[in-house]
Amino acid sequence: MKYNKIDDNILAELQNICGKENVIFDKTRILDYAHDEYIKPSQDTYPEVVIKPSSTIEVSRIMQLANKNLVPVTVRGGGTGLSGGAVSFSGGILLSMEKMNRIIEVDTKNFVITTEAGVMLKDFVAEAEKNNLFFPPKPGDEFAMIGGMIATNAGGARVVKYGSMRNFVRGVEIVLSDGRILNIGRKLVKNSAGYSILNLFVGSEGTLGVITKATISVMPSNVVSTTLLVAYENIYSAIESVSEILKIRNIPISVEFIELEPVILTEKLLNKSWPVKIGKAQLMIIIDSHCKECLTSDAQYLEKVCKKNSAIEIFVADNKINQDTISEIRSNLYEAIKNFVVEILDISVPPAQIADFVNELHNLEKKYSVWLPTYGHAADGNVHTHYMKGKYVDGKIVPLPEKEWKEKKDVVVNEIIEIGISLGGSISGEHGIGIVKKDFMKKMYSAEYLSLLKSIKNVFDVKNILNPGKVVPD
Repeated sequence: MKYNKIDDNILAELQNICGKENVIFDKTRILDYAHDEYIKPSQDTYPEVVIKPSSTIEVSRIMQLANKNLVPVTVRGGGTGLSGGAVSFSGGILLSMEKMNRIIEVDTKNFVITTEAGVMLKDFVAEAEKNNLFFPPKPGDEFAMIGGMIATNAGGARVVKYGSMRNFVRGVEIVLSDGRILNIGRKLVKNSAGYSILNLFVGSEGTLGVITKATISVMPSNVVSTTLLVAYENIYSAIESVSEILKIRNIPISVEFIELEPVILTEKLLNKSWPVKIGKAQLMIIIDSHCKECLTSDAQYLEKVCKKNSAIEIFVADNKINQDTISEIRSNLYEAIKNFVVEILDISVPPAQIADFVNELHNLEKKYSVWLPTYGHAADGNVHTHYMKGKYVDGKIVPLPEKEWKEKKDVVVNEIIEIGISLGGSISGEHGIGIVKKDFMKKMYSAEYLSLLKSIKNVFDVKNILNPGKVVPD
């Protein structure tokens, strides 16, 4: 679709809506908004203007103006995404939610917090903890914003016990593409009245409407936790343990699988030591409870289960220092390798198929002479695989010739996607589709299914001005 450019009249109206200080059109200042954690700035990623609204009314007026003048709008939260969903590829307006950062209400009786979309995760969690409340979702970056977490249905390591963002969204305030304001949901635990339009917006990546406020459920706090590191000779033994681990009455917060090469690089980055050095694959198991004695009993049970399934070493981190060290190293695995990452995939497969998937990745490494460092969430089947422009050699990454990794990239990534789908998987477990994975949707879904997605998009955004070119393939 051909969109209109922002002329002086539109720019003046935008400045009138939000104030001149909140309208950025200088290219050097726009640079910070022309990328996310995966997409690098280029001439194709610059919006014409960045707008920082302070209220829902301002967002509504901006959308009315954009709709009237056929100007595309890309909504941006913390810019922490890995799929290009918050990056403008159509010019137009980039709507930054950073000034809509107020926590509106903490309702300790109904266990919900109502917040504007631009509140960062770290501030939301701090507010919850101040009120003795617990918010489980934990994606990789604490600077992610609540609106962006809803728009991508963010998950993280705790999904196996507590669920993804969709499980915690009770209500949202949405501004539609024509400026109408829609309030969906309430402070209810149960609601079976009509279609669940609320869940349609969770994970919609800014293509159906602009999330301006949300009511989020939280839980009572006073939780204690323990981390176990369990080493195995191979990935199959590690994954074989998982189904039995999940039979425990108190389901773990998370069960992560890790291979040692990224861990070694992260140790060097942080100057910290991973407690378990042996095995080709390891599980990191975190359990929590309101009862210290119960936690000890659960840890002992898990040790027995893992030993029964060929564990060769078990380390129990029962103090905060060890737990924090393990958590920090796990959280920084990507940081340690990201300068050599060309493509990051977050394929989701049935949990029992993780070992098969990882084994196929190792076969691809041999076939194409590449390094595909892989780790992820063993209990929910979400696997993070990285296509690299370097190889791991003796504790460091050695760069590959540019011609070599570029020639292989599309072939290898396509084979990874096809392996995941063949095992009953999805092309994305938590990063979203954005622009990076959009074309892979054709591999996963039928033409009829994709046509239905386009129809839904058309209901909410007739002129296709909201985050155009994302999620649904052309």
